[in-house]
Amino acid sequence: MARKKAEKPGETNEFRAKKREKLRFLAEMEPKKMIIYPLAVFIIALLILAVRFPPLGIDLKGGVVVTAYGVNANPDTIEKWLSNELGVQVTVESFTSVEGTKGIRVYAPTGVDPVKIINLLKQKYPNAEYTHSEVLPTFGELAKKQGIKAIAFAFMAMAVVVFLFFRNPVSSLAIIFSALSDMTIAVAMMGVFGIQLTTATIAALLMLIGYTVDSNILLTTKLTKRKEDTIEEAYLSAVSTGFTMSTTTLGALFMLWLISTSPTIDNIAIVLIFGLLADFMNTWIFNAGVLRWYLSTRGVKA
Repeated sequence: MARKKAEKPGETNEFRAKKREKLRFLAEMEPKKMIIYPLAVFIIALLILAVRFPPLGIDLKGGVVVTAYGVNANPDTIEKWLSNELGVQVTVESFTSVEGTKGIRVYAPTGVDPVKIINLLKQKYPNAEYTHSEVLPTFGELAKKQGIKAIAFAFMAMAVVVFLFFRNPVSSLAIIFSALSDMTIAVAMMGVFGIQLTTATIAALLMLIGYTVDSNILLTTKLTKRKEDTIEEAYLSAVSTGFTMSTTTLGALFMLWLISTSPTIDNIAIVLIFGLLADFMNTWIFNAGVLRWYLSTRGVKA
């Protein structure tokens, strides 16, 4: 038993050394390339948003929601059928309740009579249970404005805290840009995959700001207040810890998306996955490149 305990520290150090060697190629990249590549991806994301912005959910634009409990059918088939019968485009998604009951939700634009949707569904599913609700456009517009304000205030608060903590415009602006780029890329991917922008996905974007700042602060603190001999060793120490943090979080989010039966939770998980994948690039490549360039201009030993 004593021998096993004595071997553990060596085994741990060997594992860390191997992990650092696998990530050493990042530390050997030129700072200029580390900055340019993420900037190019950010510009591409902006272009995607210009031509394919995510569709707004009913809670942000208003509309009708009809829920049918006890319906186990292909939502795409029902969507095409209802759209033809009603003469307007509707969206249908399936769900499974906590009790295991399957059902569907029909989202229709404002002005569509929910009773008409229910009557059409009763033709095929007479034994199902139906409920309906409606979000007025004025309430949807109010929710959209509040969501935009929440994101703007979160950014402002984050920027103030970062500036007060580091008191350095270069490192502070790099952190703020990384958070902005993470959100921009995540929203662009929502547009590509047709994920609606709702109050739930806005909440996911707000959570993303917090996580992005955590990883960037870890990197910036390691490099600017380092105890290691060189910037490269400090970077490898930070990226080794950061990759472990990010991969474990991504694993948890992927399992949440995989086993969830709620479309809302699915959307929150997938938006966070998009953002955290972008954060790998923006924190450990872009921000690292900015910091390495900045420290080198001050004559700090690489």
